[in-house]
Amino acid sequence: MMLVEQLKDDLQKRKRAFWDWHNANPQVYEKFEEYTLEAIATGRKHYSHWAIINRIRWNREIETNGGEFKISNDYICFYARTFIAYNPQHKDFFKLKPLKEEKLIRELESSLEDRHVSFLPQLRNEG
Repeated sequence: MMLVEQLKDDLQKRKRAFWDWHNANPQVYEKFEEYTLEAIATGRKHYSHWAIINRIRWNREIETNGGEFKISNDYICFYARTFIAYNPQHKDFFKLKPLKEEKLIRELESSLEDRHVSFLPQLRNEG
């Protein structure tokens, strides 16, 4: 169970790092939302949150000659989740996978449950 707690702690740290960066760079989410709503307006039912971030990167670095601008790949999934939190009517627009920590936590917890069940004695209905 210590590993599960460590994974939960790691996930909270990743979320905090994203949120700190997001608060320092609010223009990124503004563009993310703008470009996502633009994609939705074209009639698309799904689109890539990676493509949206890469459009922001392109516009910032190439079109505006703004210099190097780093958006961590680790934050892309959080931008999609933030968009969905603010726009729940578009909850299915991005296909989101569980975060790596969430996936590992589920696997570990499931494994522990299976292991505990396997140790239960086989009960028979004698009667």
